[in-house]
Amino acid sequence: MVPIQMVDLKRQYAKIKSQIDAGMQEVLESAAFINGAPVQLFGKELEAYLGIKHVINCANGTDALQIAMMAAGLQPGDEVITPSFTFIATAEVIALLNLKPVFVDIDPQTYCIDPTKIEAAITPKTKAIVPVHLYGHVCDMDAIMEVANKHNLLVIEDNAQAIGGTYTGKDGVTRKAGTIGHIGCTSFFPSKNLGCYGDGGALFTNDDAMAAQIRMVANHGQSARYYHDVVGVNSRLDTLQAVVLRVKLPLLDEYINARRKVADAYDAAFANHPQITTPFRAPYSYHVFHQYTLQIENVDRNAFVAYLAEKGVPAMIYYPVPAHKQKMFAAFGSDEFNLPITDELTTKVISLPIHTEMDDDQLRHIIESVLSYLK
Repeated sequence: MVPIQMVDLKRQYAKIKSQIDAGMQEVLESAAFINGAPVQLFGKELEAYLGIKHVINCANGTDALQIAMMAAGLQPGDEVITPSFTFIATAEVIALLNLKPVFVDIDPQTYCIDPTKIEAAITPKTKAIVPVHLYGHVCDMDAIMEVANKHNLLVIEDNAQAIGGTYTGKDGVTRKAGTIGHIGCTSFFPSKNLGCYGDGGALFTNDDAMAAQIRMVANHGQSARYYHDVVGVNSRLDTLQAVVLRVKLPLLDEYINARRKVADAYDAAFANHPQITTPFRAPYSYHVFHQYTLQIENVDRNAFVAYLAEKGVPAMIYYPVPAHKQKMFAAFGSDEFNLPITDELTTKVISLPIHTEMDDDQLRHIIESVLSYLK
């Protein structure tokens, strides 16, 4: 059996090696390492895939969030509502810009921000909501947008883990994750469903004026070469990474289907187990399973992870310490937030390997290893 990885990028690369190598060789020969033709082409292709007017590429997903908040004109002291149960970058950029993160609890089934908890967190200083499509499950965007529109708040979707996912609204219209709020942000970190071979990210919007502002902020605040209208940053997707993404984008739906097939097998194997809760799939969300995350009951999780490791099965805990309990946010009074569901889930979640190259032998071994421990 091939050794099991959380994400097997080597075997994925082997299948697309000729395309990747040829595209990279073209870049090397052209020496157009920055803003080469593949960067613009990828942006247009992603716009078509997402069904959105503007894709602005940047250096990574964290930059995408920061640029979105800068382009929106958020000012020090403004409050931004977001979940605490997320990768730290979501809240980190809020603090970096001297904004105040306001943490809201999550839905215990979807792991996404609970829309019913948002309104109570709104104050006169609230300017934005950052929902996170965690693990590949899309948030209840209708409910979030209803609150945002009522209070005139900006919605920035953190879509780092759900590229290719869809949301079907109450109007029956299905839209891609990241295209429903005012701005969407994503990461192309190698392990993502659509990942490059280094760092990369992008922002999405249908707002022409916002797109122009995002482009300006991402490029040193320039409105024209050497004319700097606002304080900006230097954040761009390099040409070699765009080559990789152009090869992978037409395969994204195939990659998602492969992940969902693995998730289906896990669901069937662990159904009705008294110690396991399998991932929930809300009817409005097409889950793309960036992670396959279980909740486990009455188990020494560290011992369980160690046991799986002995069996050659990697497992990860995303995330053991929520943002509101991280030292970096202490100055914002973050430890005063009452988030019981978040606190509980951080003690129960565990993610199993899931990727595009998983074969039946690996899948069978993982399932048998889990069930041999959780008898």
